[in-house]
Amino acid sequence: MTAQTWLIIALVIYFAAMLAIGVYAATKTKDHEDYMLGGRNLPPAVAALSAGASDMSGWLVMGLPGAIYAAGLVEAWIAIGLTIGAYLNWKFVAPRLRAYTEVSRNSITIPSFFENRLRDRSRLLRIVSAVIILVFFTLYISSGMVAGGVFFEATFGGSYLAGMLIVGGVTLAYTLFGGFLGASLTDMVQGLMILAAALIVPVLAIVALGGFGAVGDAVSAEHLSLLGGEDLTGVTVIAIVSSLAWGLGYFGQPHIIVRFMALRSAAEARTARWIGMGWMILSLLGVVIAGFVGIAYFRGDELDNPETVLLEMAQALMHPFVAGLVLSAVLAAIMSTISSQLVVTSSALVEDIAKVVLKREPSQKRLVLFGRLCVLVVAVVAILLALDPESSILELVGFAWAGFGAAFGPIILLMLFWRRLSATGALAGMIVGAVTVFVWPLLGTGLYEIVPGFALNLLVAWAVSSATYRRDDEIADEFSRTEAIVVPGSAARASSAS
Repeated sequence: MTAQTWLIIALVIYFAAMLAIGVYAATKTKDHEDYMLGGRNLPPAVAALSAGASDMSGWLVMGLPGAIYAAGLVEAWIAIGLTIGAYLNWKFVAPRLRAYTEVSRNSITIPSFFENRLRDRSRLLRIVSAVIILVFFTLYISSGMVAGGVFFEATFGGSYLAGMLIVGGVTLAYTLFGGFLGASLTDMVQGLMILAAALIVPVLAIVALGGFGAVGDAVSAEHLSLLGGEDLTGVTVIAIVSSLAWGLGYFGQPHIIVRFMALRSAAEARTARWIGMGWMILSLLGVVIAGFVGIAYFRGDELDNPETVLLEMAQALMHPFVAGLVLSAVLAAIMSTISSQLVVTSSALVEDIAKVVLKREPSQKRLVLFGRLCVLVVAVVAILLALDPESSILELVGFAWAGFGAAFGPIILLMLFWRRLSATGALAGMIVGAVTVFVWPLLGTGLYEIVPGFALNLLVAWAVSSATYRRDDEIADEFSRTEAIVVPGSAARASSAS
């Protein structure tokens, strides 16, 4: 058989496995809460690997190694910032969000939690946050579609459009029927595939080149430097701060923190944290090394698209069938994120916009059906936006990541840790954060827009809340009950402090 045939066989096996998991998950999905949150019954390993796989997306196996290949280790600051942010997210946000969302009227989406936590009777907080989810996730999902098209173009030399449609179609199919559970279970399998690919490919490349010494001899000092071979100028400092600031985004990513809400209990967040961080550190380390080794491996034969560096090495170093499985792991990174984001976007449309507008509670069957229709609509819009193959995966992801981090991150932290947050303050901060992400790049400072967006959101939310906060005994009681779950014995102290 030809190499192309082996690749196709491996991909068909992968696609079939993902669809089978989706069908299995559909049999376990009985009602709307199952479809949107898996019945809050995810084991720690599933939650951790699912959060990691849905977090990393195509940028992990294409965008990041491509950036390292093109610019050197200076791009590794993104990985450092993400690792710090992810740890803090698991450590402080995960257990408290799991407890608080259940205590506060069993909120199953981020916008509904915002409304329930602050008893926002205007419903503006819920609707505005749902609209923010729709806008930024449509762009985020589009980046996954772009990655799928680029993948097929680089692997098979075929049509970008055909590849994008195949990736989008298969992901849509298993998400449409399996919902949150289907996305989470496929994410777990995909996370293990991503880890294997991230570790195996760079090891084989290093061996083929003759060891680390040979790799070091083949690349320039500029590529080796975490400062890009420059003195520590103002421009370099801004670039490093911008890369590290990716870590701020974790606190506001709905497709990641919804996994915290779906854990079986707040206590299991600790176990999930160590599993998730172990997976993340190994995966990031692997792809950073892969991009760096790619500089030596392809020296004198520059790649047309740097974001395909890991794909090209896999095909050059492995038997076509094994390479096909590695390429499937690349698809896994892309598809896991798309599926998770489709579910969260669908929940925003159904739970936080449609139910508010309709002002009545449809049947569970109708809610699940409407959720599936919303998944379909959002996927189609994202595909239309991804028709341009020139879009940079890292740029699309970076903008959407900043949007969520700046709009939701400070509000999530304040809701979980500050009693005096008001609905008006949260709404004002959220809007300021989101608008800043759109406006800041126009100023041309070079500073990643998540930094000013996050800071201004926090400042505005604090200032407005300080002026508008009114104590509500029911809200105060929920805050104390959450404290008691997360930090046993703290309820009395928290109550007296208020």
